[in-house]
Amino acid sequence: MNLILQGSHAASQTIERIAALAHAQSITPINQHAWRCEGATFTPERKNQIDAACLAAQLDYAFAPPGRSLSDFKLLVMDMDSTLITIECIDEIADMHGLKPQVAAITEAAMRGEIEFRESLTRRVALLKGLDAAALQRVYDERLKLSPGAERMLAALQAAGLKTLLVSGGFTFFTDRIKARLGLDFTHANVLEAVDGKLTGRVLGEIVDADEKRRTVERVCAQTGIRTEQTIIMGDGANDLKMMAIAGLSVAFRAKPVVRAQADVALNFVGLDGILPLLQA
Repeated sequence: MNLILQGSHAASQTIERIAALAHAQSITPINQHAWRCEGATFTPERKNQIDAACLAAQLDYAFAPPGRSLSDFKLLVMDMDSTLITIECIDEIADMHGLKPQVAAITEAAMRGEIEFRESLTRRVALLKGLDAAALQRVYDERLKLSPGAERMLAALQAAGLKTLLVSGGFTFFTDRIKARLGLDFTHANVLEAVDGKLTGRVLGEIVDADEKRRTVERVCAQTGIRTEQTIIMGDGANDLKMMAIAGLSVAFRAKPVVRAQADVALNFVGLDGILPLLQA
């Protein structure tokens, strides 16, 4: 296996020490912030040692099979809130109503897997009842930011011919705008109901929960003739685990512990473009 190490401020001695833990045979720089440690050997005990050493050094790591490349994949699937973008949109909408602490607490519990997502979304949206729908545009204009490395990652994957799917337990108001802004191929999210310019506290149609996210990936794969093992799927919360389970490469981005534990790769310190060195293995 190759061990890929990434970090913004890693000293060469740190890279050499962690490569030695993996019994790597050589170290090749990939770019200024990423290194390929070739000929590493994987055991669960060794992985635990590397995990602790990388956490202490604020490095991301991943074991990758030699020869894996972008050409092995055909579809990039992304969660939106706290993955492609830095915020939880519903929390910021609630902030316009003075209810951010209450809504954010439910969001956090759902992302940790402590509350079933469908219930959590219903409870959170109900708290938005009566809010002026113009608050959504304010959140988009004033607070929504792409996660670090998002545009560089998308440029590289789109140039390589990958299709892109944004599937979110958030809202179409935001996914539609991001789709146009970034040139994405597919999106799927929840529809917030508004009447006379006010949110009703309800979602229209089927709620996009963990099962619906997985079905959406399978549906887009069927439409495009792509096998699920040709997908890269990125997420941060428990609601993403079912779709990540069918990925060819699952990526936990600044994710909750339950997600990091089940993903193929966890990126905690570098940006979304941290997947690119993993696809030059």
